[in-house]
Amino acid sequence: MSKSVLTKREKQVFDLLVLNKSTLEIAKKLGISEKTVRNHISNVMQKLGVKGRAGAVIELLKLKEISL
Repeated sequence: MSKSVLTKREKQVFDLLVLNKSTLEIAKKLGISEKTVRNHISNVMQKLGVKGRAGAVIELLKLKEISL
């Protein structure tokens, strides 16, 4: 099986993002700062070569990294 694109924490962030959680809600749930949440999202967008959170979510769904 191929290695995951996401780190464990990035997966946690995107699993919450697809549940329509805000940056603040994700930060509180994971016990990290909002800036850290945004950094994780930015890192994933950069890894995938996409612009925007929606683009990242679509790519991660295609890659079966996350599910709805």
